Amino acid sequence: MHITDIMRGEYPTFSFEFFPPKTPEAAETLYQTIRDLESYMPDFVSVTYGAGGSTRELTHDLVERIQHTTKLNPIPHLTCVCHNEEEIQAILRRYAKSAIGNILALGGDRPAEMSYDKSRDSFQHAIDLVKFVRRFNESGAHPDRRGFGIGVAGFPEGHPATPNRLVEMDHFKAKVDAGADYIVTQLFFDNHDFLDFRERCALAGVHIPIIAGIMPITSIGGLKRMAELAGGARFPAKLLRALQSCQDNPEMVRRVGIQYALEQCHDLTANDVAGVHFYTLNRSDATRTIFDGVIETCNLRAFSWGSRFGRTFAGARAFCA
Repeated sequence: MHITDIMRGEYPTFSFEFFPPKTPEAAETLYQTIRDLESYMPDFVSVTYGAGGSTRELTHDLVERIQHTTKLNPIPHLTCVCHNEEEIQAILRRYAKSAIGNILALGGDRPAEMSYDKSRDSFQHAIDLVKFVRRFNESGAHPDRRGFGIGVAGFPEGHPATPNRLVEMDHFKAKVDAGADYIVTQLFFDNHDFLDFRERCALAGVHIPIIAGIMPITSIGGLKRMAELAGGARFPAKLLRALQSCQDNPEMVRRVGIQYALEQCHDLTANDVAGVHFYTLNRSDATRTIFDGVIETCNLRAFSWGSRFGRTFAGARAFCA
């Protein structure tokens, strides 16, 4: 299904992100997560791509397995790093053959364990990849006459490579104008950053749907890894204070992290967010708890969403009791 069809509904979309497993044990965990979350009928699920394309075949295989063996709508990540045009063309043809409807075109992370010369990449920035996918769409090689729906990343807290926020928005608008259909943001913990980013996009003439990326903190170790990986991520004092108050109690840390993410989702839906994208880390428990909580406590919207998902939600969950 093309993203323009997915985003046509009256209510926000909900979606999940997975990453390709590297071991049989991880694969089993992931497939159990997929089974757990399939019943929630997300609008789509995205599948990540390792730094430098290190998991490219695993990504392709997982995307096709989801497409052919589940009712989920997979959106694969595609990155610039360590790719030439012939490789990207072959990947797009493979996905088109499997009737994959959408792509998330990203700059990509530098590979950490190999020498890397960016100047040798055919695609220097995400905008180059967006333009290439758009040309593929225009070639008529996709079974959908519209071709792939093209998504790009948004950075509510600012792109770490461009400190000048005015220049950054110029670059971002150019990327969108190159052919993007939707935006999925990096994770953030202060909704004011997202809402301000959305408003700045509107002022710049960017009017495609902006989907908010949410990642619940479920452990202190996870918090530290997140700070390392999501370069520049801001952790509000309110969140840090709540986590520090129970840092010696792993279950309470998990509850605090889930409650905080749930409150973010409530506020986002109240502010007419186009969609919420959960970074699941291939585990379903926290995402399911948050998702149920959003549905159960959104008053009139709960009835519409509950009907949509064929579920009956009775009463709100108790968090951090």
